[in-house]
Amino acid sequence: MEINELYNLYKQYRLVTTDTRNSPEGALFFALKGENFNGNKFALTALKNGCSYAIVDEWEGEENPRIIVVDNVLLTLQKLANYHRKKLKIPIVGITGSNGKTTTKELVAAILAKEFKVASTQGNYNNHIGVPLTLLSMNKSHEIGVVEMGANKPGDIKELSEICEPNFGLITSLGKAHVEGFGSFEGIIKTKSELYDFVRQHDGKVFVNKDNPILFEKSEGMDRILYGRNDESFFVSGNIVVANPFLEFTWSFFDNSYYVKTHLVGDYNLDNVLAAAAIGKFFGIHAEYISEALEEYEPKNSRSQFERTERNDLIIDAYNANPTSMKASLDSFSKIDSDLPKAVILGEMKELGEITDEEHREILRFVLEQPFEKAYLVGDIFKNLSVANEKLVYFSTVEELCEELKKNPITRHYILLKGSNSVHLDRSLKWL
Repeated sequence: MEINELYNLYKQYRLVTTDTRNSPEGALFFALKGENFNGNKFALTALKNGCSYAIVDEWEGEENPRIIVVDNVLLTLQKLANYHRKKLKIPIVGITGSNGKTTTKELVAAILAKEFKVASTQGNYNNHIGVPLTLLSMNKSHEIGVVEMGANKPGDIKELSEICEPNFGLITSLGKAHVEGFGSFEGIIKTKSELYDFVRQHDGKVFVNKDNPILFEKSEGMDRILYGRNDESFFVSGNIVVANPFLEFTWSFFDNSYYVKTHLVGDYNLDNVLAAAAIGKFFGIHAEYISEALEEYEPKNSRSQFERTERNDLIIDAYNANPTSMKASLDSFSKIDSDLPKAVILGEMKELGEITDEEHREILRFVLEQPFEKAYLVGDIFKNLSVANEKLVYFSTVEELCEELKKNPITRHYILLKGSNSVHLDRSLKWL
């Protein structure tokens, strides 16, 4: 079946699913497969549950007019999404980066929603499957799209850019994330810059943090809008007032200055809010609406969250972790003014390849330089380093940490939780 024919089926319902547990009436079911699953085996289940058609690339059953056999289901999903994106004819802002891309995406969407009907990436649907699903969730009522793009290896951003064809690009940051997949920090820079490459080739526009010398250099010669700190010549400029723990900052809009109190924890979030403000300003959102959206936004999903429990004050930033974001969180936490003694609960950082031990040792050195009373370290990477210090307590798993917290509760402390999502530090919250 040609893509235009499949698109005509899609237009009847405008619904797509890859999960038989979520089979809206009339949806197209795409039978994706991976190392541990094969959606082709559930095609009939999807039809039984309400889907109108099932798209498969393996089929040995009886001929069925509602079973559509293609060469590659994933590729077909991506082609359908790109075909739909072309039909939409709306501006799309593509956002990537090692740190801050999800928070920035949500801030951008919140600001643009003040004036436009916005479609944006939901949750962390930012990969080769999530981006197509995000595009296919858009419809004629939407006036602008905000698409988050993640990467684990070289070529990922190029592939996603070719699917979603962003007119505008933003790289939030460059850090040592997923180094194992990229091979080196240089590999990360090259891959993230694939967004610039696509936008440049298609005469688009990029939003660039002037304070980041690598991003400034990589975007040289492009149609770009600059934002940054403490320079009113930028399109948007801002300065931190305080981050204790919530970020409060001022920013300039032409000749006017605005004071904003956010619900975001950490001074490192200034770059994210300035990027979002720059995009909002470009699309004509009034400064007061931009400031309002930044003040109203409340982080969730263990990203830069503050929580006060009956026992402790917590900063929960445990959705993702790499050396760059870990140091930024620890540094920001150390600067918070509080009468409470401070402790940190850190989960090991995944996918760092050859630099794993070196970067974890560096984190331990940094922790020991700070006035933290205790550091609870979760994961065998930390444990195997065997750096002995009375401040440091090691656990192989979060379950071991929870057992310790049950026996010896922490009370009346200020605690930072930071680690990769797969470490599941959030499971310890009930004991804090």
